[in-house]
Amino acid sequence: MKGFGRGLIVFLATGAYSGYFPFMPGTVGTVVGILFFIMFSLFSLPLYLLTTVAFIALAVWVSERAERIFAKKDASEIVIDEIAGFLVTMAVVPAGWKYVAAGFVLFRVFDIWKPYPANRINERMSGGAGVVLDDIVAGLYANLVLQVTRFI
Repeated sequence: MKGFGRGLIVFLATGAYSGYFPFMPGTVGTVVGILFFIMFSLFSLPLYLLTTVAFIALAVWVSERAERIFAKKDASEIVIDEIAGFLVTMAVVPAGWKYVAAGFVLFRVFDIWKPYPANRINERMSGGAGVVLDDIVAGLYANLVLQVTRFI
């Protein structure tokens, strides 16, 4: 892949180049995820969910191609998966800053820890699905904690 197509894949995969941050690129990519959440939080719930599912599909497709460009499995520069995972974290969660901060911390903890089945996905799946799905699981775990704590 050459030219504009390659540049677009790199731009998307790296979260507008935030994945090139010299340390903790996944955390910086999650900050980009906050920006996406702020935009998506303006949508109705059905549109938020539909857009998030479409974003996850885009993330899988882009990550598949980005792995070939970076010639590395789940290259650290690829952070579109963190953006997708954070959108899952914040699904059906109020847009207040306390929830965003808690969601950020919880998502990063689960993304780094990779509790089952995220660890299995990370170990056994390859390609775009392998890059993205462990972050979706981390997002689901973080979302579950947020949902439980909302009502306590």
